[in-house]
Amino acid sequence: MFKKILATTAMLFAVASFAAVDVNKGTEADLDGIKGVGPSMSKRILDARKQGEFKDWPDFMQRVKGVKEKKAAKLSSEGLTVNGKGFGDAAPASSKGTTKSTKEAKSAKP
Repeated sequence: MFKKILATTAMLFAVASFAAVDVNKGTEADLDGIKGVGPSMSKRILDARKQGEFKDWPDFMQRVKGVKEKKAAKLSSEGLTVNGKGFGDAAPASSKGTTKSTKEAKSAKP
């Protein structure tokens, strides 16, 4: 019996933790439900959204004060999306930090 309760609780937690909230569609309560988004950030998001929907993560980071790459990655891992995409799914905002495999590929070109 205890194992069934534990399994059910774990499944409910897993479903709740993976519930994605899109910044263009979420209500204030939805946004507040994301770990790392408090009342002041949700207000900043909603105020910026009044100017128009966010196109992508770089647009979101530019328009919402206090959200840089590190914060965006953290919010995305907690379930926040922009147009249904997580931060890692979006195109990189800049070309900082070239990976080793990219460097090797560039040097291997004839």
